[in-house]
Amino acid sequence: MSLTELAVAATKQDAPTPPDRLSERLMRTRALSQDLARPLSDEDQVVQAMDDASPTKWHLAHTTWFFEAFVLSQHLPGYPRFDERFEYCFNSYYESVGPRHPRPFRGLLTRPSGDEVRAYRAHVDEALVKLFAHDVPKEALSLIELGINHEQQHQELLLTDILSLFASQPLKPAYRDDDVGVPADEVAPPAFTAFEGGLFEVGHEGAGFSYDNEGPRHEQLIRSFKLANRCVTNAEWITFIKDGGYETAALWLADGWTLINAEGWRAPLYFEPNDGSYGQMSLLGFRPVDPGAPVTHVSYFEADAFARWAGYRLPSEFEWEHASASVAERGQTLGSGHLRPQRAPNETGLSQMFGDVWEWTASAYLPYPGYEPARGAVGEYNGKFMCNQFVLKGGSCVTPEGHVRRTYRDFFYPHQRWQFTGLRLAADA
Repeated sequence: MSLTELAVAATKQDAPTPPDRLSERLMRTRALSQDLARPLSDEDQVVQAMDDASPTKWHLAHTTWFFEAFVLSQHLPGYPRFDERFEYCFNSYYESVGPRHPRPFRGLLTRPSGDEVRAYRAHVDEALVKLFAHDVPKEALSLIELGINHEQQHQELLLTDILSLFASQPLKPAYRDDDVGVPADEVAPPAFTAFEGGLFEVGHEGAGFSYDNEGPRHEQLIRSFKLANRCVTNAEWITFIKDGGYETAALWLADGWTLINAEGWRAPLYFEPNDGSYGQMSLLGFRPVDPGAPVTHVSYFEADAFARWAGYRLPSEFEWEHASASVAERGQTLGSGHLRPQRAPNETGLSQMFGDVWEWTASAYLPYPGYEPARGAVGEYNGKFMCNQFVLKGGSCVTPEGHVRRTYRDFFYPHQRWQFTGLRLAADA
């Protein structure tokens, strides 16, 4: 099965999912992670280029530890842990589980070896098969569903973290070496769709998986607004650069202005001058920037400054979710096989709402009214990060198939830009 086929197959689901279907989806998800790692050498899989990233080997082991710690140890009688020491090595941020290896030093974990991590995955996968040979408790089924979605998140992180690593290499290697040219045609200027204001319901409700931070569903007052039909393009961002966008203090929030000057930012992450224009490191190697494709690898600070320069603003997460109700939950995600953002179709209706790039919103990442985190250690999953971060919507070109939905709330700190993050313009109507 190809990477694209695996990406699609791993996430097809019904709700509620019968145990046999859940088991099948679990194993396909587990297989996809290993398939994503297959183009990489063992040397590639052990290194992290920066503190925010994690090595591929760690992602493979951590997602395995999740099932061992939260599912098998609790719900499979007599389960023998593969190695008790791995809990310290591969826990991430679960304080209630115990101490863990510091995140900035995950790239120093040369041991366990790649072969040992692959054996660890095989051990846990075999135990998961044994678990499904019996009646699986409802609680375990819920944790497995969470574990599948958790591993999908790490599949995206695995790819963005490899891009971070490969961008730091002088040879500029490609994760996948495709011969992809740059289209010559121009992209039409953005068109805006108007939405009437009112009191609307937002957030997840009903059947199907969602994270605890997507609910409860509640009423939200939204004033009349208009939203661009597509994401901001590289060509538009280059105009911003040439117009002195990174040198004009009035465009920037104070913390953003301090940051870009301290770090010397004058373009999106991975941008480099190239034959009078720009090239950008991608999972396909260093390539000329496609002027018509969505700009990506920009921080919240940069997105906010660009919107101000353009005479617009970023949408709130509620505006974005309300507007997205008019389009299907599909787009250029991992299953498309592109591995980088694609041009929007030349049409005036809303496009690119799902896939291509995660879209920054103006909304702080905060709990919804009546929010309660999940019980136990898994309750540390989302709620404890509701401080100093902003919400992103929509998914990216490396988000696994089926993992996007209009109520999904991704979140990052305003300075972070190694993910496939971009923006869409909005304004009051």
